Parts: sequence; C-alpha cells; structure tokens
Amino acid sequence: MRPSIRPVVCVLALLLSAGAACAGSPASTPAPPDQAWQPLFQQVQRAHLFPDQKTFADAVPRQSPAALLADWQRAQREPGYTLQAFVDRAFDLPGGPAPYVSPAGQSLRAHIESLWPVLTRQSTAVDPHGSLLPLPHAYVVPGGRFREVYYWDSYFTMLGLASSGRWPQVRAMVDNFAWQLDQYGHIPNGNRSYYLSRSQPPFFSLMVTLLAAHEGDQAYRRYLTQLRTEHDFWMRGADGLAPGQARERVVRMPNGDLLNRYWDARAVPRSESWTDDLATAAQAPQRAPSQVYRDLRAGAESGWDFSSRWMDDPSALSSIQTTSIVPVDLNSLLYHLEQTIARASRVAGDRASARDYSARAEARRSAINRLLWDAAQGWYADHDLRSGQLRPALTAAALYPLWLKIATDEQARRSADAAEAQLMREGGLLTTTLVSGQQWDAPNGWAPLQWVAVDGLQHYGQERLARQLGVRFLRTVQSVYDRQGKLVEKYVVDGSAGGGGGGEYPLQDGFGWSNGVTLALLDRLCPRQRTCENAGDVE
Repeated sequence: MRPSIRPVVCVLALLLSAGAACAGSPASTPAPPDQAWQPLFQQVQRAHLFPDQKTFADAVPRQSPAALLADWQRAQREPGYTLQAFVDRAFDLPGGPAPYVSPAGQSLRAHIESLWPVLTRQSTAVDPHGSLLPLPHAYVVPGGRFREVYYWDSYFTMLGLASSGRWPQVRAMVDNFAWQLDQYGHIPNGNRSYYLSRSQPPFFSLMVTLLAAHEGDQAYRRYLTQLRTEHDFWMRGADGLAPGQARERVVRMPNGDLLNRYWDARAVPRSESWTDDLATAAQAPQRAPSQVYRDLRAGAESGWDFSSRWMDDPSALSSIQTTSIVPVDLNSLLYHLEQTIARASRVAGDRASARDYSARAEARRSAINRLLWDAAQGWYADHDLRSGQLRPALTAAALYPLWLKIATDEQARRSADAAEAQLMREGGLLTTTLVSGQQWDAPNGWAPLQWVAVDGLQHYGQERLARQLGVRFLRTVQSVYDRQGKLVEKYVVDGSAGGGGGGEYPLQDGFGWSNGVTLALLDRLCPRQRTCENAGDVE
C-alpha cells in the first residue's frame, strides 16, 4: 500500500484550526448530515427552506453537532424563533462562483480548455463538521450543484484532460481515487459523507488503463493494490453464496455463475434528496419504505438516477427495483477490472494472481454472453432476478459489451443494428426508447454513453455508424454552445438540439463529462494531421 501524502497546506490548516480534517490523515467514517444533525436535518428538509435539498446537505454548521443541536433546542424557546433564521445564523451555506461567460467568438475546443481551471477544486483540508471529505490532490468537479468530485463522471472528464495534455491532472485524480480506496475500502459516489454508503460504476481500472497509455506499464504496478481493493469491495459476500442467493453487490445466479448488482449499505432517504425519497416511498404503500429507499440509493450507485430501466412501471418511480436487477454495464466493467488486475499482476511478476484473475474475467465474460444476451431480440439486456428473465427493453447500456470487447463479432453486429434502428436519433444516441420524465430516459442523450457507443462500435469495425453517432452528438453540443455559450450535463438528441430535462433537479451547466467527451470525440473523429476546433471541422 502506498503511503498517504500529507501536503504542507494540510499541516498549515491543522495549525490554524484544530478541528480541520486533512487528506493525509487516517480516514474516519464521518456521519452524514441526516444522522449527525437529527432531528434538525429532517425538520429543515421537510420545511423546504431551500429549492434544492442538496443545499442543506452541503451546508457547514459553525459548531459541533452536539453544540449545534443544543443551541437549536435553546433557540426554539426564544421569542421570535424561526427555523430559517436559526439556519441562517448557525450554518455556512454553499455558494458557487459566478457563471462562467465564454469570450465572444471562442471555439468549442477553446471554451472547454478555458473551463478546466474554472472546474478545478481543492479539498486538502475541510471542516470536519461539514459533509465534504478531504482529498490529497486537486480534482475537477462536474459543475453547477455538483460541487464535489464524482466517481464515474471523472473517467470521462479525464478523457478530456488527456486530450488537453493535462496528464499531471489525470494522474492527480487517479491518485485521489487510489487514496480513497486505501482509506475507505471503496471509492464513494462522491467526496461527501452522505455518499460513503455507496460507490458508482467501477471505472477505476479504466482510469488506470488511460494513465498507462501515457506512462507505460508502471501505472499498472503502481495501482495494483488499489485495483484489488476495488474488486474485493464489489465481490464482498461472495464466499459461501448459494445458487439463487444475493448478498450486498454479489449475485450467485441459479446456474452457479457469479455476477453483480448495485447496492447501498443504508436503507433510508438520501441526505441530498430527503423529502423526495419520502414522497416516493409514500406512493408505494404495498412496499416497505426501507426497500424503496434502498432501491433508490442503488439506482444512484448505478449512475442512472433515474431510469425506466430500473422500474416496473415507467410512470412510477416508486416501482424502482434496482437491487433485483443484474445490469449488463456493471458486469462488463467488472470484467475489465478483472482483466486489468490480471495484467497488473503480470507486470508485477505475480503469475499465480494473473492466472486467477484471468480465469475470473473469462468466467464473467462467458456468463455475460450466456445470461445477459437476448438472442431473440439481438442485444444485451439486464437480468431480472425476480422473474429469472431478461428485461426486454433496449438501452444504451447494451453497448458496454462492445466497448469492453466482450461481444462476439455476430453479437456486435446485431447490437449495432439494434442501436441504429431504435436508439440513434438526429442528435446522437438515446439513453432508452421510453419517455418517462426521468432524466436517464428518452429524449435525453448523455455524453458518457455517446463515448461508450462510438468507441465500442469502432472496436468491431462499425466505423460508419460510430462516426454518424459521434458527429451527430458533436453537432448537438455545438448547437447549444453556439446559442447559449455553455456545455450542459445532458442533451435532447431527438433533433431539437437543446439541453436535456427530467429528473430531480434542473439542468446543470459546466459540465465535466460533456467537456471531456466532446474533446475526445473531436480528436477521435478529426482528420489526421488536423486539430478540430468545432464540430463542423470533423465533417
């Protein structure tokens, strides 16, 4: 295990504030706000003092939780007490920089390049009473309400940093995630205490692979311990699991194959969406509220929060069943993780471990192609543990086995045909075919899924379709940028070329992974010996 780094700034912070938490310090597991500040937290969220529930989850109390709650009890007995006035006095509320305004006439590439410093944050030392967790190095945030680093977002952001030649920043972010694996035993959803109970799609092995393309095989050796820690986290509970049983994130399929699902260690409303989750559970009186909360949280771990993909009834979020579904994208990512550990073990000279993880990867590849391939329809799909059947809907997740080179040539051809017929639109790749009002459904298209599709199709010689998808999405991004001077979190790809909608919060500007994928696509699709500044340059 690599030693933790204690930056000078952290030491200085400790000298200035005895209560500061530092990234070089051994990690504790701080309580999330809904635990640390109860019942004040619940009362504030129920009162809807802020339009966005994440605002209060990100607030920092000006004293310890015990002192805060005692102060609140006293304040309630004082004449003229109001909850809003108390919160204003007792907390520092999160703010953000002024919206970035792009200089007139700036190209799409130049705009993104200028955004990297704007979106870079440092949390070497943090207030221990708040929810923000320290990290040893600077990182890039998505933007808008997302003031912290996010796990799977960061891989796609790194693609753009790599296109910009910012390899030291890529390395720093990989080191941050390795540090979290050392400290917490997993990579949290984001560096907030309320995210510690779950992770996100396991992209750490892809981050290491990206860095290794620049630094060489020593990158594999450097992060071998953390790669194994990541695998241990996702496979915890596998020992002794009988066919047909599931435990945490591991599922033993009826035929004995070992696959994975999304999970969350907690079964309560999310801190950042407290009253939303209460309302969702209330709409399903036939279900235990704790199960609804767990499935909502598992949906957040999937990154697809939320989608008809996880729901029995696309019109009712309360029908969410994430923990009962074996997702094709998650298992494809774990295949890549196992392959990467095998490669890193070979680099380190550990042949026995390399053979072990190669065998695990091959067993998972076979299971994906046996259990998650819908031969009748011609695409990959998720498996429903309750019915024992594949869920019939086609989603963009079906292209992960192409991206990570799991599919046979025939499976790739049929998957490409299905995606072209059902998911491709004038502005890029749809997330699903259903319009549900959720953000991970039609008519939205998301940058990371465009990259998965383009890169995956190219792996199997589907150059025409890959280029079509990539160019169409770049045109969408360019159109919004030309009209509004910004990139956004998600896009409508049905031809209207606007920012996407749906879900729990308004459309966010920034935006980390849109920036990263746009630069990566500009470079991938640009004619050789040229630098493409705008979408029109690739055509």
